[in-house]
Amino acid sequence: MKCKIIILVFVMLIINLQTAMAEENEYGIVKAWFNGENATLETVEGIKLEIGKPMEVKVEVTSKIKGHVFIALTEPGITKAFNVLNGPSKQDERIDNLNIISGWSKTYTWTVAPNGAWKNGNAPINIYVGFYNTQSKEDKVIRFTIANPYILDEQYSGSGSTPAQTSVITPGASVPKEAPYVPAIAALAQRKHRTSLQSRRSR
Repeated sequence: MKCKIIILVFVMLIINLQTAMAEENEYGIVKAWFNGENATLETVEGIKLEIGKPMEVKVEVTSKIKGHVFIALTEPGITKAFNVLNGPSKQDERIDNLNIISGWSKTYTWTVAPNGAWKNGNAPINIYVGFYNTQSKEDKVIRFTIANPYILDEQYSGSGSTPAQTSVITPGASVPKEAPYVPAIAALAQRKHRTSLQSRRSR
């Protein structure tokens, strides 16, 4: 009986860790999962993927400030090892969430698959989230590697061929843009803020 209780407590602790762990700073919180496995505080390692095998990347972002939130799913290498089969953006495209309020939260899900351009090696998948505070005019960034799978030189048996990279945008969502460096994001936010003020004055 004691053994069953210990196992139950252990399982509950694992479930709590899966939902509670997050990367966090004064401006926001970011949680991530790779194929259902928590990937926030520790990179998902030890995964071997065949070419064309789809995997799910999920990211939840919560803002603690009033301002703008910029999000991008990125790959560090010049050669892109994955195709985005479905999701709000392609790799290295920035998703802009402008004029959000404190407490704003949104979850993004991508389906990605190795495309065969890179194989017999690891291909990290990273997340970048930039928070820009329109009151303090300061920005803070959270970025980390979600997963570091090893790409095999084998074709996934569940797919005939690797689909071309596409991106499905939810109606009403922001149009993704190429992800800039942090200073460029701050400049973009300031420009948008100034334009908004000028349009108000002109009225």
